[in-house]
Amino acid sequence: MVEKGSGVAEKDSGFGTIMDKINLPSSLFPSIDLTYIEDKYSGLSTQALFNAWSSLKGNKANSPLHIYNDTKIWVPTNPRGAERLPPGIIESESDFYLRRLWGLPEEDLATKPKYLVTFTVGYDQKNNIDAAIRKFSDNFTILLFHYDGRTTEWDEFEWSKRAIHVSASKQTKWWYAKRFLHPDIVAPYDYIFMWDEDLGVEHFDAEEYIKLVRKHGLEISQPGLDPDRGTTWAMTKKRDDSEVHKDTEEKPGWCTDPHLPLVQRIFVEIMATVFSRDAWRCVWHMIQNDLIHGWGLDFALRKCVEPAHEKIGVVDAQWIVHQGVPSLGNQGKAESGRAPWEGVRERCRKEWDMFQNRMTNAEKAYFRAMGIDPANSTTR
Repeated sequence: MVEKGSGVAEKDSGFGTIMDKINLPSSLFPSIDLTYIEDKYSGLSTQALFNAWSSLKGNKANSPLHIYNDTKIWVPTNPRGAERLPPGIIESESDFYLRRLWGLPEEDLATKPKYLVTFTVGYDQKNNIDAAIRKFSDNFTILLFHYDGRTTEWDEFEWSKRAIHVSASKQTKWWYAKRFLHPDIVAPYDYIFMWDEDLGVEHFDAEEYIKLVRKHGLEISQPGLDPDRGTTWAMTKKRDDSEVHKDTEEKPGWCTDPHLPLVQRIFVEIMATVFSRDAWRCVWHMIQNDLIHGWGLDFALRKCVEPAHEKIGVVDAQWIVHQGVPSLGNQGKAESGRAPWEGVRERCRKEWDMFQNRMTNAEKAYFRAMGIDPANSTTR
């Protein structure tokens, strides 16, 4: 270290040369640690550095920039990991709006779709998906999840050019939902339609459906199902005498849990579910990362709205046909002489049991932590 007072003029000149080369704004220096600079440039005296710093500090009133040594940003209410950012710069939400590569950002979007519809698809069902998407207006962002890896072939449809395509081989819609439909990503959309690929939509209109959902205050819903096509729950069958129904008396033996009163047996199936923005925020967190088939979710959806018997329902006036095409089931693996779909169905049932056990254990753990006897809780 150079002693104070030795070679000041020479070192002053040297420091000035350094300053000329790096050309830093003068207001930066009040925040610089002179000890660090002294170590870095050991040929300069402390007095020389201090003189240069003092001179610059005296001019800081004329500088447009002010950086203070004792000023740091820490906002604990910011999103986790962003505490060091000023709140005004934080963008905690996103969307699926397609933007241009040119022009001004504020001029990118002529309109902003208010709703989101997703289909998990294979190319073999292209005609069915084409018919379905034509039932959704330009108010909808279209998002296709491809489980067969075929995406470019869909460009034969004009609407495909404005759709979002995401591809991962042999994955289910709940796998996609957990990874690509985070509540902060879909926050701009009032309603999120999460539909299968094997739905007949001849008697369905999406805009009319939303009108009825709003009218009847439904947060989680589905279109009624054609009662003459396939096996279905009584709750989700279309009724001819109402716009919407929110309750039912299930078939004998179909809902055997004696602990569930009627209002808690209200549910919709997961093949054609429609969620409000707020309901989806809760449901997304309930989806288990490793349980990809979603079995058991339908009976737990009531935990995300209150009161469930008012906010979960089936829209009868806009109904669909469940065609029951086992396309994704056929993406399974044939083992031990069993067809591919058999292994898929077996995993579905196992996941249902696993989900129920996880939910039960989580609720028991919560109530015990709160000092409440789980047997006396009202969540079942």
